[in-house]
Amino acid sequence: MSFRKVVRQSKFRHVFGQPVKNDQCYEDIRVSRVTWDSTFCAVNPKFLAVIVEASGGGAFLVLPLSKTGRIDKAYPTVCGHTGPVLDIDWCPHNDEVIASGSEDCTVMVWQIPENGLTSPLTEPVAVLEGHTKRVGIVTWHPTARNVLLSAGCDNVVLIWNVGTAEELYRLDSLHPDLIYNVSWNRNGSLFCSACKDKSVRIIDPRRGALVAEREKAHEGARPMRAIFLADGKVFTTGFSRMSERQLALWDPENLEEPMALQELDSSNGALLPFYDPDTGVVYVCGKGDSSIRYFEITDEPPYIHFLNTFTSKEPQRGMGSMPKRGLEVSKCEIARFYKLHERKCEPIVMTVPRKSDLFQDDLYPDTAGPEAALEAEEWVSGQDASPILISLREAYVPSKQRDLKVSRRNVLSDSRPAAAPSSARPGASTSAASIHTTVPSGSLAGAAEAGKLEEVMQELRALRALVKEQGERIGRLEEQLGRMENGDA
Repeated sequence: MSFRKVVRQSKFRHVFGQPVKNDQCYEDIRVSRVTWDSTFCAVNPKFLAVIVEASGGGAFLVLPLSKTGRIDKAYPTVCGHTGPVLDIDWCPHNDEVIASGSEDCTVMVWQIPENGLTSPLTEPVAVLEGHTKRVGIVTWHPTARNVLLSAGCDNVVLIWNVGTAEELYRLDSLHPDLIYNVSWNRNGSLFCSACKDKSVRIIDPRRGALVAEREKAHEGARPMRAIFLADGKVFTTGFSRMSERQLALWDPENLEEPMALQELDSSNGALLPFYDPDTGVVYVCGKGDSSIRYFEITDEPPYIHFLNTFTSKEPQRGMGSMPKRGLEVSKCEIARFYKLHERKCEPIVMTVPRKSDLFQDDLYPDTAGPEAALEAEEWVSGQDASPILISLREAYVPSKQRDLKVSRRNVLSDSRPAAAPSSARPGASTSAASIHTTVPSGSLAGAAEAGKLEEVMQELRALRALVKEQGERIGRLEEQLGRMENGDA
């Protein structure tokens, strides 16, 4: 007689969410009241950005992550837009560059000073003008440097090369109605969109072609969302004809029927999905809800597996999600959300409980790093590349970010170390490659400093080697212990 396994095995079954203490929140932030279903918040390992109320234009706040506590009313903002800001997105390849879309029909790209703002920032490094109505969506290409997608209420999707401030592609005939959201796939060769006409579309932007379309993905009239998963499937959130909130999983090869469809509840807030491609976990939070539900997406039916719900007392006005490289791996943190209240931003940490203090490589496979896999010109020429992955085992130290300069012949400056003149790419403009360096006046003092620095570097290298050796030894011992516990040895 065989017994069916009642509980599905999953390492994420016990994930729990925990808000941080009050002194680690960001207090007294006047979160924007504009009626638009965006997240209102964007975060990276250096900065937190929140769209705020502004009189006579649009503004957003950019705070270093360490600047917790009460935020002064006079704290400088990024305030170059003449209408309310609707969406913001940090560049995945440069932690000091952010794009914003606004009701003033423009997209602006900003360079944030390394240590944050000390005065209001009114001058963007690039103004991208091409939409005729307000711009509600901005999202960077996941692997190509300087490529930015924007979508407006004119039902047009524009793709820009930010480095040259020029329009690469204009897709103006694919959406007959308002675009709710846009999501790139893993290598940026396609994007999917959810539209007010209830259709989900998969689009090849370089050919300007519709690859696949599913009409009435969700039959309700309220806003939908569609995101690409790492394996190419599409995950959607929306409403049924009876206004019940739904989740669905689709195979782009066959959009006739969803692979899975789940009904959640009958609340009326739009569901915002946040996806972690490394763990296959989707976090779903509704605007106006006070909870975050999370699901694991797997290859075996029913494909969407409910894990748990984080609940709190206060409803959320928006939500930001920290990229994987900004998490604390030593605490087994697998996600961190920045929940917007009426007047504050509260980080919520998602943790997998583990007894061991060692690096958990099953929770932290190599993840997308800040290095771009392609230049904009390579992507335009038809090349595709998956994200360049980094390991989270050693604490990742980003390289020095260079200032962003935009010119008609130049590309956006990036976070890579400058190449030597001999190794510069052919065709790269001299102005882009030239780097101004200053030579210290006291050469003797400089030599002494260099000697000290070399000593410190040698010590650091020796320490690293020792830590690595000890880590390997501990790994071997844990492996042996595991085998003994399982009765293999």
